Amino acid sequence: MRAVIQRVSRAQVRVEGKMISEIGPGLLILLGVGKGDTAAAGDSLMDKIIHLRIFEDRAGKMNLSLLDCRGELMIIPQFTLYADCRQGRRPSFTEASPPESANSLYESFVEQAKRKGIRVATGIFQARMEVELVNSGPVTILLDTAK
Repeated sequence: MRAVIQRVSRAQVRVEGKMISEIGPGLLILLGVGKGDTAAAGDSLMDKIIHLRIFEDRAGKMNLSLLDCRGELMIIPQFTLYADCRQGRRPSFTEASPPESANSLYESFVEQAKRKGIRVATGIFQARMEVELVNSGPVTILLDTAK
């Protein structure tokens, strides 16, 4: 799995012009599911993300986790994180998981966060979405369970 994690002061997602979800301070996660990914990999990735110390403490040092701050999560499915642009000019997505298994693992990832007591907002799998965010910091981190 691949995740782009952005610390945000707020984020929202629209589908067909209608806002479907929003969060306040927390993390926006763009999640890509690759071939061979498992629920166990997703659980491990979620655990890593919610414990990353990327929020500032009173001294201004990045020393607090999402759990420490009681921040919110927005999790957006994004298969394009598996784009391979090494040849030609049109990206190949052959390493992305097929939609059926990708959606199942995406839903499992979301449920893992909810079981931790975190307020979670989501996008809609395979929908054309407009994601708006205010990146705080900016802080953007890339994680890949294969690396």
